[in-house]
Amino acid sequence: MTLQVLGAGLPRTATSSLGVALDQLLGGHRHHMSAIAGHPFDLGDVWRMALTRDTPNWQHVFDGYIAAVDWPASAFWQELSEVYPDALLILSVRDSAQVWYESLAATILPVTRLALDPDWTAGRDLVDLFVRFTGTTQWDDPATLMAAYERHNAAVRESIPQRRLLEWNAKEGWEPLCRVLEKAVPDQPFPWRNKKEDWG
Repeated sequence: MTLQVLGAGLPRTATSSLGVALDQLLGGHRHHMSAIAGHPFDLGDVWRMALTRDTPNWQHVFDGYIAAVDWPASAFWQELSEVYPDALLILSVRDSAQVWYESLAATILPVTRLALDPDWTAGRDLVDLFVRFTGTTQWDDPATLMAAYERHNAAVRESIPQRRLLEWNAKEGWEPLCRVLEKAVPDQPFPWRNKKEDWG
């Protein structure tokens, strides 16, 4: 078994919904941050190795998975696209950087800020992902985060050949995914998961 799909989309771009849809369409399991026992703050030695610019054994990391979506995997989309040259990349997006930031601010950011406390002892891997994503330790700023969102998406679009890339907005539902994966559209609603209003 090898990865057939790599999600290059950022958190809060419907990666949970995409993952559930891929499970159904591909008949396998997808890697998602929720699959990591210590998430979101303690992602384990392998991901800390990747965050410090060392190269893990990616085949071991994704053994048993048919797809990978969400951070931490999507933070390493470029490296993984080379390790899995036959995999389709799905760039999940929101309507705008502002829409994405508003969802991020209502969900993930308050959780991430917990680890900024000097007395925090439960791990800071989620903070390190934001530092890597933005390129600065001063990442907790709307303009900085939105600019990083735009850079990330532009880099994926520019680097990945069109034959390997699907840009997908969750509002499009099943059809684009089924078309590119050559699967029949399921006779059921698209599986929405992890909506902003579910956080609280």
